[in-house]
Amino acid sequence: MCWISFPDCRPNPVVWAANGGEKPLGCDCLESVNGRPLLLSVDRPRPDDVAVFARWLVCQNSWGVLSTISTNWGGAPFGNVVSFSDGLPDKGKGIPYFYLTTLDPTASNALKDQRSSLTISEYNLGTCGKKDPENPTCAKITLLGKLKLLDGDSEEVEFAQTALFTKHPEMKGWPKSHKFQIFKLDIENIFMINWFGGAKPLTVDQYLHTKMDKLVLVADTTS
Repeated sequence: MCWISFPDCRPNPVVWAANGGEKPLGCDCLESVNGRPLLLSVDRPRPDDVAVFARWLVCQNSWGVLSTISTNWGGAPFGNVVSFSDGLPDKGKGIPYFYLTTLDPTASNALKDQRSSLTISEYNLGTCGKKDPENPTCAKITLLGKLKLLDGDSEEVEFAQTALFTKHPEMKGWPKSHKFQIFKLDIENIFMINWFGGAKPLTVDQYLHTKMDKLVLVADTTS
């Protein structure tokens, strides 16, 4: 496995955190695709291994577009760029967690109507080569369900906070006055395209119960 750093060799906080804060083996190995750095630390699974591919796509990403039902614009869909984490680096559980404030429409919308979806693109990872983000072989996944506020004293909150702060260290210093809270997406349906032929059939149960040690280390960075 070749761990990847940014082109100017500044530490990648996700990668370094997974290595106990130490410089990972191969950190000096600089690779890029079409001028963009490769940011993943686990290689790309085969597209036909649908559940593993979906989990890989979620756990390797750190942000996406979270859509809610707008309360201010007549129920129109409102998409917002948000950071998320599904667990510690390369040990994700598949459930996205978010650190949100009601000063932002996403959280306030969800408290009134929990219906939400999170869309994530493989293009963010730098593994699509010269392909356009809409090319079916440049994978995309949408997780649909309910965006729920977590109980502030639960064990799940402790897990989610560790997952979020490990992947997004800046969050620790966000203003207390903004009253950020932890939300999770309770997944009900999954839409994923990672090859030609339309969406891949994938149930929530298959997605959540996939063993991540099945990851097949095959990278595809062809154009």
